[in-house]
Amino acid sequence: SKTPDNVSSKLMVQIPRSLYKEEGYDHREALFGVPPYGGSIAQNVYYVESDLCDPNADISKGFPSGKGKGRDGPFILMANRGDCTFVKKVRTAQHKGAAGVIIADTTCLCQDTECMEAQGSQDCEPSEPIMADDGSGADISIPSFLMFKHDADKVKQVLKMDKPVQIKMSWSLPTPDDRVEYDLWTVPTEEVSLEFQQNFKELAVALGKHAYFTPHMYIYDGERSNCKGSDGSNMCYTLCTNNGRYCATDPDNDLDKGISGADVVEESLRRLCIWQRYGKDDGIGVHWWDYVTEFHKRCSKPEYFTNKDCIEDAYNHAKIDGISVEQCMDDSGGVKEDRRNALLDIEVDVQQKRGVVVLPTAFVNTAAIRGALTVGNVFTAICAGYIADTAPSICKQCSFCLDPAECVRSGGFCKKGPRTGTSGGVSTGTFMFSLLLLVGVFSGAGFWYYKKSQDDMRDQVRGILAEYMPLEDQEGGDSPMDFARRAGKVSLIS
Repeated sequence: SKTPDNVSSKLMVQIPRSLYKEEGYDHREALFGVPPYGGSIAQNVYYVESDLCDPNADISKGFPSGKGKGRDGPFILMANRGDCTFVKKVRTAQHKGAAGVIIADTTCLCQDTECMEAQGSQDCEPSEPIMADDGSGADISIPSFLMFKHDADKVKQVLKMDKPVQIKMSWSLPTPDDRVEYDLWTVPTEEVSLEFQQNFKELAVALGKHAYFTPHMYIYDGERSNCKGSDGSNMCYTLCTNNGRYCATDPDNDLDKGISGADVVEESLRRLCIWQRYGKDDGIGVHWWDYVTEFHKRCSKPEYFTNKDCIEDAYNHAKIDGISVEQCMDDSGGVKEDRRNALLDIEVDVQQKRGVVVLPTAFVNTAAIRGALTVGNVFTAICAGYIADTAPSICKQCSFCLDPAECVRSGGFCKKGPRTGTSGGVSTGTFMFSLLLLVGVFSGAGFWYYKKSQDDMRDQVRGILAEYMPLEDQEGGDSPMDFARRAGKVSLIS
């Protein structure tokens, strides 16, 4: 199955063998939660008849019934569809400790004659719903699938017989070649992806020619939004440039002061031109990343956002030729006159074709990355996007680290890893520390044993001398007993 955001996923029943299908089961994947890109989850299934709409739902009564039949350790929770949003159900399952969720559909597809006959009624739906985010799914970290009714019924039937069912949920990204393309859709005033934008440069450099980055600026089509009047006038006040053609939302919701939508459009165009000059050729764009960081540090406040001196300062610190960037902005069509801008037109067109509606959004090989837009999530998704055996070495060294940026800065040395649930093994740092600790422990134990053996042997010698040798003074010196009393200050052992 391929989701609307182009992620390929697979749903397999591994146990019992009677339900195994080599091609897997048709399903729908949720557009929220964080799937392990390039990985899989294979666990026993536990079915509850609760709808999971109540966060305090009791999942102790379900199938297989009894302790040790599906709830010990990680498990995949199955629940019926209905009565609340998919997000609410999955959130409840997540709080109950599920590793993944299968939502069992309760209505047949109208074209599924097998399901309709088994159901014995004409109630049906023309198509399966999309497991969309209800707007509150940012906290969901586990993946979930919707399983069609006639397939889900077979799984539930086995579970209700108190027999085990093991399901495997797996994901893959499109892997067209040995170079991964990744994109970021954002605007200059958007804060959610700021941590990513300020910290991903080193990873982009480390990926080198094996990855190609493209930043996109989200621009509203003013003509479609009726911001450009029939007489050519700007109907949306300070939200738009080019007489209403290109618009952005007002970040401080005050049309009369602060940063305006038109200011956001102009800064967006500036960043597009910086990419044209400093990133388009290599797909890395070191100066683009630097400018984003420098601008935020110096010019993000309303009083400096459009200040020419501040922007020039950001140019200088990012080692950017401001004159060439400003020339690019003018050559593309500018933002002042009643005319089209070639670069902004491209952004509007690509955004509409891609269907981007949420900011920020990142894509890897055209697949949308769900969950928090962090350095780790994006880097892991990029590394999962390569054809087998073509990923760069930095992926093998750092993609499973808790802090991949630190790993890259350390030349591939993973100090804080691996992440829980990954197959990355033990980090080099952890291995070396453990090895040194073991060497220290055994060395200490060996030294203690050596000293103890020496002391024991001396005690034995003193005992023999004291018990068997005569106690009278020897001619010309001390008695052996005197020697024994001196605790063997003269060692008999070399």
